[in-house]
Amino acid sequence: MHLQRQGDENAGAVRAGVLAACGLALSRKRQKGVSMNVEAQTFSHYPAWPSPVRFPLQVAPEHPCSYLPGRVAQMRWLAAGKVDPLVYERFMDAGFRRSGRMIYQPICRGCRSCIPIRVPVDRFKPNKSQRRCLRRNSDISVSIDEPIVTDEKYELYQRYVLAWHDHQPGETSREDFERFLYDSPVSTIEFSYRDQTGQLLAVGICDVTPSALSSVYFYFEPTVSRRSLGTYGALGEITHAQSMNLPRYYLGYWISGCSSMDYKSCFRPCHVLHTDGFWRDLDEESE
Repeated sequence: MHLQRQGDENAGAVRAGVLAACGLALSRKRQKGVSMNVEAQTFSHYPAWPSPVRFPLQVAPEHPCSYLPGRVAQMRWLAAGKVDPLVYERFMDAGFRRSGRMIYQPICRGCRSCIPIRVPVDRFKPNKSQRRCLRRNSDISVSIDEPIVTDEKYELYQRYVLAWHDHQPGETSREDFERFLYDSPVSTIEFSYRDQTGQLLAVGICDVTPSALSSVYFYFEPTVSRRSLGTYGALGEITHAQSMNLPRYYLGYWISGCSSMDYKSCFRPCHVLHTDGFWRDLDEESE
């Protein structure tokens, strides 16, 4: 078994992490193909894609959806001490994401709006708007290191969630922050973005596997929203994936109609995971 389970004594903290994070694996033969032309969909997995490993999954209570008003969300999850990188890739290709040491998947009743999305980095070319974003942020310096918690980052995160996610002051402790973003069961790197004065403007957390870079979280200084740092960060992460010869970049869930998640479909070409377990080009949605 390449999946090491985390101790049950942390189950309560992990369950809380699932709720905070809410704010079929393809064969290798299918994965290697560049073309996403696959047969038409004839069935759907329900309530979600099957787990790629035989391992008990916990089910979190239903709660109000953080992304689509009026809807109810639910997750299933497991807590992992350590995950083999190839197994982690299979989890991502089954619609799972990571928050801290929790690997989770939406199983919402009557809703499949959280759609996994990824970019084939060798085919990606920034569009006109994205090129403007790159020019707008040409004064930023980027460093890539192992993830490390600092007071500076925690304070930036506090400002970000207060402004963008309606958190209350003091709602997220430093311990929660560290467990949510910096406690990882896989290989993880951190991107730090600073202006010419040295001010920390943004931080991106990404997981690295043998064939992919996966964005885990991105937080930024809310007073400089005109910079479109979320877009700039994704462009930088794609460039880093290209430099590492990693063929895929995972952006998490694309949610059409949700302004904070809809932008992910602007990185073209991109693939979305259909409910039958096949990745298809997003453009095929309109065909």
